Amino acid sequence: MNSRTRPLLTYTVLIVIVMIGLGVLLAQLTRNYFINIFEERIEVESQYFSTYVEQYEKNGELSKQQLYDISKQLNTAMIFISKDDKVIMDTVSAVPVVTEKEKQKILKRVSARPNRDRNGELVDSLFYYPFTIDLDQVDGTLILISRVNSLTNITKNIWLIIGFILVAGLFIIFLIGYNIFSKYIRPIRSAANVATELAKGNYKARTYEGHFGEAGQLSRSINILARNLQEMTSKKGMQENQLEAVISNMGNGLVLIDEKGYILLVNRAFLESFGGQSKQYIGHLYHDSIPYTAIHETVQKIYMFEETVSETFVLPMRIDRKHLEVTGAPIFSGGKNWKGIVLVFHDITDLKHLEQMRKDFVANVSHELKTPITSIRGFSETLLDGAMKDEAMLEQFLQIILKESGRLQSLIQDLLELSKLEREDFNLTIEQVDIQRLLNDLLPIVEQHAEKRDVELHSQIGGQTRIQGDSSRLKQVFMNLLTNAVNYTPEKGKVNLSFEELEDQVMISVSDNGVGIPEEEISRIFERFYRVDKARSRNSGGTGLGLAIVKHIVEAHHGTISVESVVDEGTTFTVKLPKTFT
Repeated sequence: MNSRTRPLLTYTVLIVIVMIGLGVLLAQLTRNYFINIFEERIEVESQYFSTYVEQYEKNGELSKQQLYDISKQLNTAMIFISKDDKVIMDTVSAVPVVTEKEKQKILKRVSARPNRDRNGELVDSLFYYPFTIDLDQVDGTLILISRVNSLTNITKNIWLIIGFILVAGLFIIFLIGYNIFSKYIRPIRSAANVATELAKGNYKARTYEGHFGEAGQLSRSINILARNLQEMTSKKGMQENQLEAVISNMGNGLVLIDEKGYILLVNRAFLESFGGQSKQYIGHLYHDSIPYTAIHETVQKIYMFEETVSETFVLPMRIDRKHLEVTGAPIFSGGKNWKGIVLVFHDITDLKHLEQMRKDFVANVSHELKTPITSIRGFSETLLDGAMKDEAMLEQFLQIILKESGRLQSLIQDLLELSKLEREDFNLTIEQVDIQRLLNDLLPIVEQHAEKRDVELHSQIGGQTRIQGDSSRLKQVFMNLLTNAVNYTPEKGKVNLSFEELEDQVMISVSDNGVGIPEEEISRIFERFYRVDKARSRNSGGTGLGLAIVKHIVEAHHGTISVESVVDEGTTFTVKLPKTFT
């Protein structure tokens, strides 16, 4: 059953029950009323008929035909029976309204009654009234029988009227109910449905405002509420989107931690710095998700002192190291209740590098220049003091001066080269380069150097692949890597050069089984003047700038260089270059 029609149907059923009950009551009252009237009339008639019965019994003063005529005129049948139920007089045949079957039925009912005096009863549409008569010759009961058709007709009319009133009433109820439903119930239900949709979060729901009175006011209020909620939600959504866009695209990493130590929010810059996905951090304790003691100490200081704290730490990233400054501040609600902390990570790597470069440049250059200049000056002074007269010593000192001046020249040349590479206006000479041919051209030069150091050089660079790049700069890269591999490989060692063509790039690897590089040093080997083994690097003729130059050239070609090394087992440098320069 539809909930919209349930009240109307309930009221209709109730009214039908009331009307049927009213009809039954009116019919019963009408029946009793007419029975009382018939009893009063027949009681009077019974006195009149009793005189005829007495005349009929006395010497035949009244003939039987006359009794029939009287019954026929009054439309009332008379039956006189003795105490032993013997019919003494019967005028039923003179009255056509009473049948023989009905007469026998009434006689049985009268015979069965213990008291036959003045107690009328209605049987079907016949009303009979018995009363006792005491005559001289015989005593008995006179029964007057009359058909009451008017009572039946009146009862039918009552039910017809009630039925008509019921139908009319239902029609009126329907009209009134529909009017009430349209003006009051429907708008209230519509408002209730809209309120339900608003509770679900559908702030676009609206109700019809064409109603009047309280229902119309309710509809208008619901629509005003819906519009306000939609506007608030829209503004809130815009603010959330703007805030999310700012947080996601800000250059500094951001972490929001609640009062219990669980991470609530991380932005994209944080994920780029620390790696992983947001689900690895959000919902986890900060000391389980972020494996850095400096950050843990910063958070603990904020919890302890409830004030802003700043710390710096170093984050190893492949071959580089990131210097980060973490600033944490407590978060309080309007009621000064503790809500958590916010951590902001500033990448100060470039600033640190610039600062360190300022500090190290003069020191490194001075240190690197000091040795050859000191040697040249010392041996020159020795020669001037008289050592030049000794031809053997003169030649030895001159060789040392030449060697040191060569080192000085190489150092200055590398510094100029690195400075040129770091300039913003530096441009590569891009051309089509047969990379396998370029590598094969370098092998004879490196083989001579390898033979002097008793190192085996192997290569797997078959095929012919063309890439876009600067051939002279690429030769500089691989010559430097191969020379370093030979220099840092002991006698009887092996150096291997391999080439692999990928879908959109080429990969060249230079590996050796030499001294290797400690893991903690790998991230620093591309820094200027940085040497893993300073004494050996200087003895090998290196300036400490070769790998820095290599890194700049590879990055200028939009490529990457990576290092894998194990101490005393060897080192592998892998260079990946795109086939197309973009």
